[in-house]
Amino acid sequence: MNVASQSYRPSLRGQFIDADFDIPALGAALWRNKWKMLRPTILIALATLAVVMVIPPKYLSESRVLVVGRDNIYLRPDVDKDILDRGVVDPEAVTSQVQLILSRDLASEVIDKLKLGERREFDPALGGVSPVKRVLGLLGFIKNPMSMTQQERVLEAYYDRLSVYAVDKSRVIVIDFLSENPELAARVANAIADAYLERQQAAKQEQARSAGQWLAGEIESVRKKVADAEAKVEAFRAKSNLLVGPNNTTLSAQQLGDLNAQLATARAQKADAEARARLIRKMLQSGEPIESSDILNSELIRRLSEQRVTLRAQLAEQSSSLLDNHPRIKELKAQIADLDKQIRKEAEILARSLENDSKLADARVEAQLATFDQLKGQAATTNEQDIQLRALERDAKSQRDLLESYLAKYREASARDTINSAPPDARVISRATVSNVPAYPKKLPTVLIAALATLVLSSGMVLTRELLASPAGRATGRAAAGTLRAKAAAPVRAAAAPAAAAVTESPAAAGATAAAAPLGWRRAGRGSFADRIAAVIRRPQLAGIPISALEEFADNLRRESEDGTQIAVLGVAPGMDTTGTAIEFARALADEARVVLVGLGAGDAAIRAMSGDPSAAGLAELAQGTASFGDIITKDESSGLNLIVSGRAPAERGELLSAPGKGKNFSALAAAYGHVVIDGGAIGSPDFSGQDMAALAEIAPHALLLVETLSGAATVDAHDRLLEAGFGHVTIVVAGRASTAPFKSAAAA
Repeated sequence: MNVASQSYRPSLRGQFIDADFDIPALGAALWRNKWKMLRPTILIALATLAVVMVIPPKYLSESRVLVVGRDNIYLRPDVDKDILDRGVVDPEAVTSQVQLILSRDLASEVIDKLKLGERREFDPALGGVSPVKRVLGLLGFIKNPMSMTQQERVLEAYYDRLSVYAVDKSRVIVIDFLSENPELAARVANAIADAYLERQQAAKQEQARSAGQWLAGEIESVRKKVADAEAKVEAFRAKSNLLVGPNNTTLSAQQLGDLNAQLATARAQKADAEARARLIRKMLQSGEPIESSDILNSELIRRLSEQRVTLRAQLAEQSSSLLDNHPRIKELKAQIADLDKQIRKEAEILARSLENDSKLADARVEAQLATFDQLKGQAATTNEQDIQLRALERDAKSQRDLLESYLAKYREASARDTINSAPPDARVISRATVSNVPAYPKKLPTVLIAALATLVLSSGMVLTRELLASPAGRATGRAAAGTLRAKAAAPVRAAAAPAAAAVTESPAAAGATAAAAPLGWRRAGRGSFADRIAAVIRRPQLAGIPISALEEFADNLRRESEDGTQIAVLGVAPGMDTTGTAIEFARALADEARVVLVGLGAGDAAIRAMSGDPSAAGLAELAQGTASFGDIITKDESSGLNLIVSGRAPAERGELLSAPGKGKNFSALAAAYGHVVIDGGAIGSPDFSGQDMAALAEIAPHALLLVETLSGAATVDAHDRLLEAGFGHVTIVVAGRASTAPFKSAAAA
């Protein structure tokens, strides 16, 4: 019917929420403690300002290099001159160039060139190592400068001030260098870029020089091979009589060609002479005028024809005045006839001459045919030798082509062996300039960051102190520090009541207790249950809640208390159904929270009956080290409740509570679960000693006491014993008459 407690303690959840989210209260707390925050902030700001003013300023200079694939197009081989993408550079190549700039060889070159080793900035040993660095070096926190060589010290200082990186999504490399001297910073950055370009040029020249030396040796060797191959060709040609003529062909082939041409000419001459002779004889036989080029071209026939024409003219002239029988006319006709006979005779002579020429050409054709057949036979016999000759010529030609290729490459390598013909694969696009603004330290940002960090830290300390100053805050702080929840947790109860049974509380005290009831709990009260609790609080006697309201009490407890609450369910006398009450209470808590129910021997049978693994190990095996938490924790088949039994073998409550590691094990459960419910059994039983009660109070600072009635002496005695044993508070649950029936099974529940 009512809830009883040792004394009133404010609800942890209610006051923690009010203190955390009450913005005006937090602001007021910060304003009250403003000087606690401002004093360290101002001191740290001034100290930071003094430090940054003492630190020597360093100036940054930047040089930028663009990585490109540049190659002289006039020095490329002919087959590569049309390639357009020779300048493409991949990201890996740019990264490799960054590492080349960071190489020790290039760093040593720049250091020697600018004599950086002679400056105290780069060699701290020149001015003496400070005692602080000396002590830190001896302790091993930093490298001892005096144990390093002069080159190591300078290189370490050089790399501390150098920063080389590639600009994202580009082929630009940035070279940054810090120095106390702005002019030196610019000189070093530019010297690094120049040394990088010079090393690239030198590498290309070295490659060309090495290639030229190798090619020179190979050229001499190939020249000998070419000479040997050509000598073999000429020797074989002379041996096999395959001499080459003017047209770069063998003599036999050339003779065949010439003879073939002569044969064709002779045949043409024969045919021509026969045709002309046949034409002249045909004209002579037909009595037609002889009109042939051969006749007309004859000088004799031309003169005879001219005389004939003259006589015919005279005949015509004389015939006009003389008759045909006139002697002069007859003389002229006789002369003309004689001239005609001479012309025909001369034509016959010309025809016979042409026929003789035809016979001569025919004889020449026959002779040439014989010679041609003879040469063809010789050519057929020399084919095998000609094949061998061509093989030797191909070998000589391949050696000659290789020699020409080596000569071309040697000329190219010789041309590249100069500084102008071997351009580097990069160029400087921005040279470093002298900076007048220090890059380090950033005075204003450094002071502001230090001051802001100090202000935030001091504000956090003030707020933490204010929160921990309240009861809920102290409890929260100690819980976060890992202390026992019996010393830190707020009361797990629904309301407050007088401290001792049968001792009445004054009306003023009762009113004060009621007024101090936690706000969160009063807000969580619902309907008649809250009214009943408020009425019990004002009653000057022990208070309790009916067992019928246990589920609603668990709901209020879950919403009002923090995680990690450990509650022991105890009975006032043997025969009280503490196991059933613990199961009902744990299931109610497990509706919206992670809850584990732990049995200490008395209720193992009922807990095993509702477990998914009734044969699982328990606390005894965990204490002996033969089982782990994963082995002993089982699942309730009807809810989200987790279960732990005492063990497979029968174990006494006292043995479990006095086992080594008991506190550590229950602390681990409290950290993993929102609530830990322990079935402790009846405190009135003979086997429940005072040591068991004290041990149980250490691991569960909250007790849920199951009684028959509030008015019995056993209830008052049990309440007092629990408080004296160390329980933080006791909540009484009134069950009416003692229940002797076992708790319902999991299936029935």
